[in-house]
Amino acid sequence: MTTSTTEAKSREPAQSGATALTIAVIGLFFLWGGITSLNDILIPKLKSLFVLNYAQAMLVQFAFFTAYALVSVPAGTWIARLGYGRGIVLGLAIMAAGCLLFLPATAFAAFGAFLFALFVLAAGITVLQVAANPLIARLGDASTSHSRLTFAQAFNSLGTTVFPLLGAQVMLRGETAEVHTLELSYSGIAAALVLLCVGFWLVRERLGRGSTDVEFAGSASLMRQPRLAWGVVSIFLYVGAEVTIGSLLINYLTQLPGLSPDMRETARFMAISVYWGGAMVGRFLGAGLLRLFRPGLVLAAAAIGAAVLATIAACGDGLVSAVALLAVGLMNSIMFPTIFSLALEGLGERTAQGSGLLCMAIVGGAIVPVATGLVADATGLNWSLLLPAACYLGIAAYGRFTARRA
Repeated sequence: MTTSTTEAKSREPAQSGATALTIAVIGLFFLWGGITSLNDILIPKLKSLFVLNYAQAMLVQFAFFTAYALVSVPAGTWIARLGYGRGIVLGLAIMAAGCLLFLPATAFAAFGAFLFALFVLAAGITVLQVAANPLIARLGDASTSHSRLTFAQAFNSLGTTVFPLLGAQVMLRGETAEVHTLELSYSGIAAALVLLCVGFWLVRERLGRGSTDVEFAGSASLMRQPRLAWGVVSIFLYVGAEVTIGSLLINYLTQLPGLSPDMRETARFMAISVYWGGAMVGRFLGAGLLRLFRPGLVLAAAAIGAAVLATIAACGDGLVSAVALLAVGLMNSIMFPTIFSLALEGLGERTAQGSGLLCMAIVGGAIVPVATGLVADATGLNWSLLLPAACYLGIAAYGRFTARRA
C-alpha cells in the first residue's frame, strides 16, 4: 500500500460524514462516564452492607481501574489491527458482558462477585477509551484537537452528572428493594450496549483503520519520548486524585461536624452529581479557553487550583471545606483531555499505541484510592486528602513542562 493511500485512509473519517460520526462517538463518552461514576455510589453502599473499612471499600475502584493496567496496551494493538470501528464494537460487547455479571453478584450478595463484574465492565470501557479518545482527536482539524477532545469529555462529565442522580435514588435508600432494581438497571444497560454494538458495526469502515504492522512489544519504546512518558505519569496522578475524591466525597460530607443534619442528608444524594457537574461546566468553558491560551499553562493553573482546594478541605471541617472539595470537580474539568492530547502530539501512526499507554495509566484510579484509604484508616479522612492534593502538584509540573516545549 502506498504512502498516499495510507494517508487518504487516515483522513477518511474527516471526509465522510465526520459530523454524524463525531456525535455518535461523543455519545460513547457520555455512556462510559455515567457508568464509571456509579462506582462512587456503590462504594458507600457496599461499605455499609459488607461492613468494610475505607481501604476495603476502595477495592471497588481497585478492581475497576486495574483493568486499565492489564488491558490498555493490548487494546492499543487490537485497535491498530482491527480499526477504530471494530475496536469500539469489541469494547461495547465486553461492557455488556460485565453488566450481565452483576446479576449473579446481586443474587448471591458476594462482594468478590461484584469486584469481578466491575473488572470485566472496566475492561470493556478501557477498549472503548483507547479507541474513542484518539478517534475524536482525528475527526477534524489537528490544530483544534485539544479543544475537540475537551468538548467530548464535557459530555463524559454530563454522564457522570446524570447517572449518580439516578443511582443515588436506587442505591442509597433502604437495604433490600434496591437490589432487584440494581439487577434491572444493569440488564437495561447491557441491552443498550448490544444495540450500540449493532449500530457501530454498520459504520465500522467509515471510522478508519490503523496500521497493520504494529507489534505489542513496540509500545514500550514510546516511553522514551519525554512528552508521552510524563503524560502517562500525569494521567496516573490525575485519575488517582479524581477517583479518590469522588469515592470519599459522600463519607467526607456526611461526617463533617460543621454541617447541619439536613445539609448532610442532601449531600448523600447530590454531592456526586455536583462534583461531576462542576467538571462538565468546566469542560465546556475549557474548550474555549484552550483555543485562547497554551494548553500546558491552562493545565498547570487548573492543577494548582485543585491542589489548593483539596488542602482547604483537608484542613477544615465546615461549609467552606465542603464547598472547596466539591469545587475540585471544576478544576478537574480540562485535565484528562488536555494531558491526553498533549501526550499524543506527534505520534502519527503510533497514536493508537500511545493511547493504550495513556489508558493503562488510568490504573492510578486503582492505586491512589487504596493508598488514600489506608491513610484515612490510620489518620482520619480529612488528612488523607493531602495525598490527592500532592498528585495535582505533579500534574501542574507536567503542564509547565509542555508549555515550555510548545
